[in-house]
Amino acid sequence: MRDIRAMQDEASGKGGLQINVTSTLDSHPIAEARISISYTGVPEQTLEQVTTDSSGQSEVLTLDAPPEEWSLDPDNERQPYSEYTLDISAPGFEPVSIAGTEILANVKAIQNVRMRPSDTGGEEEEVFVIPAHTLYGDYPPKIAEDEIKPTNESGEIVLSRVVVPEYIVVHDGSPRDTTATDYYVKYKDYIKNVASSEIYATWPADTIRANVLAIMSFTLNRVYTEWYRNRGYDFTITSSTAFDHKWIPERNIYDTISVIVDELFAAYLSRPNVRQPILTQYCDGRRVSCPNWMTFL
Repeated sequence: MRDIRAMQDEASGKGGLQINVTSTLDSHPIAEARISISYTGVPEQTLEQVTTDSSGQSEVLTLDAPPEEWSLDPDNERQPYSEYTLDISAPGFEPVSIAGTEILANVKAIQNVRMRPSDTGGEEEEVFVIPAHTLYGDYPPKIAEDEIKPTNESGEIVLSRVVVPEYIVVHDGSPRDTTATDYYVKYKDYIKNVASSEIYATWPADTIRANVLAIMSFTLNRVYTEWYRNRGYDFTITSSTAFDHKWIPERNIYDTISVIVDELFAAYLSRPNVRQPILTQYCDGRRVSCPNWMTFL
């Protein structure tokens, strides 16, 4: 197990973290929630302890992170973010533990936490483990599809116009995985989560903007064509990188990405004389080759 000294030695950068705590019952902010922060992998050594204010927010914390250059260099193979574990407790609510909150240098991470009211007064902890970022971890490559979906097949159901939904249903697994959980997620929150999972928030604003547009267009194509529902499924999109985008329950997002998603919101990419948004597929261009697709490099 790595110790704190070794982690601090390689963390020459600093990143911000703000935690927002709300109730699952009514989304009201939870004041006086207690938050303990430690390095993931060293949970017994608390680094920070903070309490939420009347708005359910913590102060913005400054935490160690690897150098920003690591996330900007396509040839870098070192993990460009630090991972922290958050343990949250509040009177009348079940405690929550989130392992793997990712801190990048020179950007603010935003960790939203939803706590369940405790009906019995018990202390059953809800635990979330955030997997590696897609640019650092090992995930299945996207299975290629046509950018424009045919809509004249027998039984094909499509919307009459492009609609930006308030919510989408995310199947947290591959399409045929019947054990995977379905989540109702606000559209903007979904885009922010996917972008934070698939690109680095340290990238230039225009690069983030291009990737967010691609994510939005892909997602709205799934919505417009009712791709999965037309095949007998009860969800809009999956969290499998082989079929769609990586979406991770309870992962943190970043301020640089959040602002751009709010700015673009209803935008998408399309072609002349084609009503549906383009199914914009992309890859990292380094570990996975994808001719004629968008790449990060």
